[in-house]
Amino acid sequence: MKDALLAMLIDEHAAVEAYASLLAVEQKALTSVDGMHTLPQIVAQKTALTQRLAALEKMRDAELATLGLPHGPKGIEMACERDTRLAGQWKLLKGSTDRARRANLTVGMMIRTRMEHNQRSIAILRGDIAGKKAAPGFYGPDGKMPAFRF
Repeated sequence: MKDALLAMLIDEHAAVEAYASLLAVEQKALTSVDGMHTLPQIVAQKTALTQRLAALEKMRDAELATLGLPHGPKGIEMACERDTRLAGQWKLLKGSTDRARRANLTVGMMIRTRMEHNQRSIAILRGDIAGKKAAPGFYGPDGKMPAFRF
């Protein structure tokens, strides 16, 4: 039974590492001019990996129940006390999870920064500077400059 739990931790570690790698690809896409077209594919892959991780976690909890242990981190910590192989793999998984969590926070900050930049750019083009209408918008709703409307 513990061999099955060990195999699940190895699978979970591989999935977290794949997710972290995908986050690195997403960071590069967010910083490159032509990387934006890859974001839909990255989001789809992240969604699939997130679903895979959720399924692995459920399987791990089921295996812990089979061993008579509680689900979640408490149960796996108890299992690790009994088996050094599990403890080593759990340590690897926690390290990968922490790295992926930090990378995910970085991606979130990058997205927020990009969105704020886009909102400021739109406001400037509309003539809205510091929340106050400075002048008629540089571009009108039709996308033309007011001085050049015919």
